[in-house]
Amino acid sequence: MRLSKYYMPTLREDPVDSEIESHKLLVRGAFIRKQASGIYSYLPLGKKVVNKIEAIVRESMDKYGAIEVSTSILQPKELWEESSRWDTFGPEMFKLKDRHDREYSLGPTAEEALTDLIKNELNSYKQLPLNLYQIVDKFRDEKRPRFGINRSRDFLMKDAYSFDTDYEGLEKSYQNMWDAYVEVFARLGLDIKIVEGDTGSMGGRKSHEFIALAETGEGVILYTDESDYAATDEKARFRMEFVEEEEKDLELVETVGKKTIEEVSEFLQVDSRNSAKAIDLSVKGEPLLVFIPGDRDLNMAKLISYLKVGEHEIEMLDPDKIREITGAEPGFTGPIGLKDKDVRVLVDKSLTKIKNLLVGANKTDYHYKNANYGRDFKGEIVEDLLMAKEGDMAYDGSGILKAKRGIEVGNIFQLGDKYSKALDANFLDENGSAKPFIMGSYGIGITRSISAVVEQNYDEKGIIWPTSVAPFEVIITVVNPKKEDQLQLGEKLYKEFKDQRVDVLLDDRKERAGVKFNDRDLIGIPYRITVGKDASDCIVEYSTRKDMENQKMDSKEALDKIVESIKKDLSFDYN
Repeated sequence: MRLSKYYMPTLREDPVDSEIESHKLLVRGAFIRKQASGIYSYLPLGKKVVNKIEAIVRESMDKYGAIEVSTSILQPKELWEESSRWDTFGPEMFKLKDRHDREYSLGPTAEEALTDLIKNELNSYKQLPLNLYQIVDKFRDEKRPRFGINRSRDFLMKDAYSFDTDYEGLEKSYQNMWDAYVEVFARLGLDIKIVEGDTGSMGGRKSHEFIALAETGEGVILYTDESDYAATDEKARFRMEFVEEEEKDLELVETVGKKTIEEVSEFLQVDSRNSAKAIDLSVKGEPLLVFIPGDRDLNMAKLISYLKVGEHEIEMLDPDKIREITGAEPGFTGPIGLKDKDVRVLVDKSLTKIKNLLVGANKTDYHYKNANYGRDFKGEIVEDLLMAKEGDMAYDGSGILKAKRGIEVGNIFQLGDKYSKALDANFLDENGSAKPFIMGSYGIGITRSISAVVEQNYDEKGIIWPTSVAPFEVIITVVNPKKEDQLQLGEKLYKEFKDQRVDVLLDDRKERAGVKFNDRDLIGIPYRITVGKDASDCIVEYSTRKDMENQKMDSKEALDKIVESIKKDLSFDYN
């Protein structure tokens, strides 16, 4: 491709709404353009990167036995009602009606669609196992689109679904996709950490997430150096130590104007870990009080999993409702003496093991000291509602948890029979009995992977693409195309690279050299040849975007060096 005929409107200034480097560089480098909040178009360079990632994903899916299909992004309401997710998925689902008032969604995911696709025709155990995948756009009405294409409303995703006769088969399918994902992300050049994930609204028995490590990532993972343990902060558990002590007498103390755990703990000289923090919530319109240790944060993912509700169905309780339930101003809620005796109370299990707690007294400007579970208050005990954090001991005792941030680029779920039972999708086993398919779900964020690659590969000048996903593998920069010897040598090298099936871009624009060099650095093509004043002697400058070190050499030598390097970059050990 000749740059003089190409569409590449690079920018010199960062977009005003950019928060992370990948967003800045993808916009400035003419890869993407914003249409509206959370909605992006892909310019020619960006589309080439998308195509290369798609190709890598397809090759691995095909190699590991998955078969490509394509379902419509327009999904009928009836399918989602069968799985009971039409109302529970939440406001992230785009919903619309056709001219006949029939309701649809723009698919945020495809469990229902793929299950419905096979349920009437995949009917014998002899046809199993089966794995179907697709690469299609997904739509989610993000409450706060941010980070460019990292969290957008319209994104390209590969999702695959396995169908097995039993859980033993599911384990094999799950491991098969695990291996495929390891291969995909290695070929993309991503530094990945595989961690236990929360099953969330997808449901199922277990899940793992593939996290591209990046300081700007939204996700937090916790791991230990001493073992293979790693999990998202939503999934991670930790071990708490408890001090044995005698129960003391309950004591009502005045705490005028002290509402937060920090304020009350400091005022009464009590360690916050020996207090019970109240979280006043409304779940599906019903009040719910949750009590956890004062030095910890509530893990909403664990709470949602326990309550089996959607995140959108949980809100903070209205102050007037708090007064009605407790008889006190907000900030003094406690588990003792609630005015509404029927309000649902959840107690994290750890509070049953901590003696002499500091708790709200349900009386404005008062707290209780030395409250003990069982003697002074009761509630519905939940095994674990807490966020783990760096410095905690891992639940299995394998070591101290460390934290890193990252971008979720892939996930795999063991769905079991959740969707097959709901949609009445069955097969006949060897005895002729109808059994629900045992399913797995496997996703890769195609466009999100672009953001992750850039977050791991950039410097102050621009992007540094790995060869496997670079929009072009080589760029030839003709310093002054008005000079016949320079243009001829550039054209000659351009043709020779194309003959070698190298993806090459020829910068033959009538622009200042500085503009060309800045653009070249910004868009990050891995291998570079500069054709300048020594063109008449067939001497060029060779460099890589990564090292940025110019070497003068014969043009044939430079071509051979680059072709060999690209072959090495793109080779992959499949054994």
